[in-house]
Amino acid sequence: MDYLISEGYPSAAQKFALEANIQPRVEVDSIRERVDIRNAIYGGEIQSAIEKINELNPQVLDQDSSLHFALLRLQLVELIRVCISNPDADIMPAINFATTHLAPRAPTNPEFLEDLERTMALLIFPPDNLTPSLTALLDPDLRKDVAKRVNEALLASQGERTKARLFELVRCRAWSEQKAREAKKNLPERIELGLNLPQNTHDRSHNGDMQRDGEGEPMVT
Repeated sequence: MDYLISEGYPSAAQKFALEANIQPRVEVDSIRERVDIRNAIYGGEIQSAIEKINELNPQVLDQDSSLHFALLRLQLVELIRVCISNPDADIMPAINFATTHLAPRAPTNPEFLEDLERTMALLIFPPDNLTPSLTALLDPDLRKDVAKRVNEALLASQGERTKARLFELVRCRAWSEQKAREAKKNLPERIELGLNLPQNTHDRSHNGDMQRDGEGEPMVT
């Protein structure tokens, strides 16, 4: 349940609570709101995501200038992506956005200034001759990283755990196994986590709920 709530699977969380006869800690609607924000970021709709965040809790971005800047920088990346994909596209929307929304914030933090300069460099160099640091800005992983930070910030603002206990248990288990191997304990070469359940009807039902909740991530084209 903890994992389904923090990672944003409302339908699966609702079904799990029903089958386990327990009361969910949070309203399903609040999970769906986070899912909508996550999916907006995955789809490159950053302005929509910012508006949804402010509707949910305007203090989240007001109190976290680093996260706010990361979202704005990602929005700039999406504007530049349009220019790169279409050589005839007007670059002025990207320049105006950077000037209006990012440039005033850049002097307040050396990392902001460095991030802005690196992002603007995407407009200078040919798309097929970018350095690895510039190529990374156009990688879908940047959207995922920002979406993860947003999800954790929203969970924290709601008084929820920012990471599911499951992740802590897996890390603890990995650490214990490592220590046991260092101590030359007699362990199998590979120890399964026991998370690969048979794909019976019950499992497929839960997987379907997670797919409907937005587990699939839009591809960047």
